[in-house]
Amino acid sequence: MKSIKLPLLLSLFVLVTSCGIYSFDGASIDYDQTKTISIANFINESGGGPPNMANTFTEGLKDYFQRRTKLELVQRQGDLQFEGAIANYTVRPQAISSSGSNTQADGTGLMRLTISVQLVFTNTKKEEENLQQSFSFYSDYDPATTTLNAVEDDLVEEIFEQLYFDIFQASVAQW
Repeated sequence: MKSIKLPLLLSLFVLVTSCGIYSFDGASIDYDQTKTISIANFINESGGGPPNMANTFTEGLKDYFQRRTKLELVQRQGDLQFEGAIANYTVRPQAISSSGSNTQADGTGLMRLTISVQLVFTNTKKEEENLQQSFSFYSDYDPATTTLNAVEDDLVEEIFEQLYFDIFQASVAQW
């Protein structure tokens, strides 16, 4: 029985990897047709966050795609094009208390940092895959044990990693 499974698995592996469209990283890119990617500098329209946040996001997105695809990064006019802005950066309390008609944050719960990115994705080879979409993610911290300044860089990095993943899935994985 084992001797039958091994050739079957090898055949399946060869079939999946030889077609050039599907890979184990989740990308469904036809590398015969799509060869380049360009990622324009994202801007920070949120009015908040660390001063270098837009540049950090742009460079992180470039790195994310370079690690997961065989696409060549070009300055502009790539086969796949990304542009956008950090649209929202908010810090809000998560623990809400209510007494009678008065509802307020009780100051003893978690605080939530939320970042939203507005993305325009253009696939010059398959225009039906173009999209304009907002992506958002958050991370919580406990103000009783730390300050936002102390954890902000780590929270932003955690949120960005999830945003990169979500953008990758929506644009080139299309599962």
